[in-house]
Amino acid sequence: VQLQASGGGKVQAGESLTLSCVASGRTFSMAWFRQAPGKPREFVGTIMWSDGTYYVDSVKGRFTISADTAKNTVYLQINSLKPEDTAVYFCAAVTNEYSGGYTPESYDYWGQGTQVTVSS
Repeated sequence: VQLQASGGGKVQAGESLTLSCVASGRTFSMAWFRQAPGKPREFVGTIMWSDGTYYVDSVKGRFTISADTAKNTVYLQINSLKPEDTAVYFCAAVTNEYSGGYTPESYDYWGQGTQVTVSS
């Protein structure tokens, strides 16, 4: 499975952005991670087709993951962007129920990342 992430950019604090991730094949679940300079890759949220969405507590209320299954695409909408949201955002996927979770090591497939830069 190949993943293609897009939608990043440079925005002002308070603005919104929607990232997209297109999968080339069937997946069991997909997730978003982010990595700020000098920091480890951080789990943001995941969507499991049979079980809904889950988010890390720090982004609940501002981040929304949704999907268009017909297009094999997952979206990450980020509202009220803050400078601390600046990072490279990655989408990830697994193709079976035995993988996936909250750690990068749990995912088998990764997109190339899309940069989000938020200025104050």
